[in-house]
Amino acid sequence: MPVKKLAVFPVSIVGNPILLKRVLAKYPDAKLWKGAKPPAEDELIEFLRGYDAAIIGVHEPITDRVLTALPKLKIIGKMAAGCESIDFDAMKKHGVRFGYTFGVNKLSVAELTISFMISGLRMVHEQNLSMRNGERPGMRSGGLLTGRVVGLHGCGNVGKEVVRLLKPYNCKLLACDVKDFPEFYRENDVTPVGMDELLERSEVLSLHLPKTKVTRGLYSRDVISRIRPGAVMVNTCRGEIVDEDALLASLEGGKLRAACFDVFAIEPAICDRLLNHPRMLATPHIGAGADEIRIMMADAALRGLEVNELVEPSKYYDN
Repeated sequence: MPVKKLAVFPVSIVGNPILLKRVLAKYPDAKLWKGAKPPAEDELIEFLRGYDAAIIGVHEPITDRVLTALPKLKIIGKMAAGCESIDFDAMKKHGVRFGYTFGVNKLSVAELTISFMISGLRMVHEQNLSMRNGERPGMRSGGLLTGRVVGLHGCGNVGKEVVRLLKPYNCKLLACDVKDFPEFYRENDVTPVGMDELLERSEVLSLHLPKTKVTRGLYSRDVISRIRPGAVMVNTCRGEIVDEDALLASLEGGKLRAACFDVFAIEPAICDRLLNHPRMLATPHIGAGADEIRIMMADAALRGLEVNELVEPSKYYDN
């Protein structure tokens, strides 16, 4: 099914001369979204009217209403991780094909995760703030990543990449996942555990979960209270999985050594009390923000326009 008319939405393509050149080399007449923010449903419908293919990012609402209004739209390529804005049942209903590469950004997210682990254990952010505030603190001892008990909640593409990068640190690795990966666990000396044991034993707790009906709000006040005292909590997956008010209370009460988050319930983040806590290291959803990975993601989105499949919702929905 060759693409005749393509529309491109991600600002990471439209606003990047290198990536845009790669897209326009294959589709010189591509229509480019130049709005200041992602389109709402009505804007999306108007922009895509008459087009048979689109490359989308994170926030474009691919809903039944949108697809009903766009009968010519038959192929969607995805340049982003996470598919919360897509109604896959509606895509199946309308016969819209989907091109998506799982895990294309895994190395970038995994490297950020490792940097968060080290920064949290060594209290880099807190001490940097003290230095910048003119306090000139005396030396404070943190902890090594080497030899730590590291717990991964979710061991999919990114989780597995984190395991690979942690090998030189000789950590004791725990993994909690709804799926079982016995061969991977065996080959990489990872111990599968339930959630209770994960919370009790992890000196570093790193989240690598999709955002679903089950995981939204999973880390409630009660769950956070059961995390091992003095642990570092890392979240490079999705916002809304962690109750941010409960997280702040845990930091203020001294339960957690540090929290290092790249994702928040509302983005751009608005939780200023949490963001300004000295033991909170926050970044603005930069997990996939490496130049090399952006090129790989753009290439994957282009490839998805040619190598796509009719949607099977169960492949993308996690119960």
